[in-house]
Amino acid sequence: MSEIAYDVLVVGAGPAGIAAGAAAAESGARVCVLDDNPAPGGQIWRGAVTKDAAPWIERLRLSGAHRMQQTCVIDRPRDGRLLVDSNGRPAVIAYNKLILATGARERFLPFPGWTLPNVMGAGGLQAMVKGGLPVEDKRVVVAGSGPLLLAVAAYLRQRGAQVLMIAEQASWANVRRFALSLIHQPAKLLDAARLKLALLGVTHHYHCHPRAAEGDGKLERVLLDARGKEIRVECDYLACGFGLVPNLELPWLLGCEIRRGFVAVNEWQETSVRDVWCAGEPVGIGGLALALASGEIAGLAAAGRRQRARQFFSARDKALRFQVAMEEAFALRNELKTIATPETIVCRCEDVTLDRITRHASWRAAKLATRCGMGPCQGRVCGPALEFLTGLQMDSVRAPIFPVPLGAFLTGEAEQS
Repeated sequence: MSEIAYDVLVVGAGPAGIAAGAAAAESGARVCVLDDNPAPGGQIWRGAVTKDAAPWIERLRLSGAHRMQQTCVIDRPRDGRLLVDSNGRPAVIAYNKLILATGARERFLPFPGWTLPNVMGAGGLQAMVKGGLPVEDKRVVVAGSGPLLLAVAAYLRQRGAQVLMIAEQASWANVRRFALSLIHQPAKLLDAARLKLALLGVTHHYHCHPRAAEGDGKLERVLLDARGKEIRVECDYLACGFGLVPNLELPWLLGCEIRRGFVAVNEWQETSVRDVWCAGEPVGIGGLALALASGEIAGLAAAGRRQRARQFFSARDKALRFQVAMEEAFALRNELKTIATPETIVCRCEDVTLDRITRHASWRAAKLATRCGMGPCQGRVCGPALEFLTGLQMDSVRAPIFPVPLGAFLTGEAEQS
């Protein structure tokens, strides 16, 4: 199998990866940007050519950076090499510099009935609607935590759904403080105002979270807890997400230092591993502004243009302050640790209940005894949930990072030998 070589390899084609790839390529480096989606844009832009996304995607195209879509990293055979699966075909990509822009995913917290059909992640339901799922006249409850809930609710309402309620687990006082902090960021304040305007008439509860989803074979109603008061709502969909967690599998596999749940980087976005940079959600959940600024810095620094990278420091610092404010406002309350009962399935891949997990003192022990985290998602869903519910932390990542045909992995092993 032939080997492809680049000066800079960018993993992830969301906003951070697009900014990093374009900046590095414009600086004269031979760049490749790979991503597992059919089109660039990541979870934020979802390949849609919006007024925000279009200039960045066009910039990446004009930069001359090579793009590999529907491509995922399987393993690191050795330093300076990644084994990837591209449209079902294995390939080895060599690089001098590596930029990780692997994005984030939704955090799910298990509760009774969360495995019923039509109980979905908030962003997941939005993505399915963008992909063609009809929701016109469907009754939807949006629950969880964070600004994403408003964006999803507004989008679903725009597509004809009846958004019955938004249940935010954070308190009104916390959300109000967060809103006031946006006074110094008029663009974000304007975005928030637009969302609130789009959601006029929709009931919005604070300090409110799901207790159970009920239904015969599929979701029919959701039981919510609003400061101890029980609210039962008949609905067709429950869109539920408790913030975002970074995708750290590849940084972890490479040996990058993880600090407080994020990849540790210096002012140039360099990780603890030589010639590896990181940008976007893996270094902090701070929205589009942080993704773009950190991506620009990483791309320029990897291409040896540190002086040019400095011009994006202030934008990144501003976005980091927004990140801190958001973390404080939407921190998950301790009450949420009680929404899963001992009989609640917490690992959907292997049908493992909470009581089977809590018998063990470590993630490794629970995994060996129950197969929790050994299914197709490889702990991406149950791992963050169990860390919050029980304190157990995933302590290892093994290749392949994503499920792939065995032949592709064996090819990589042959290349390594």
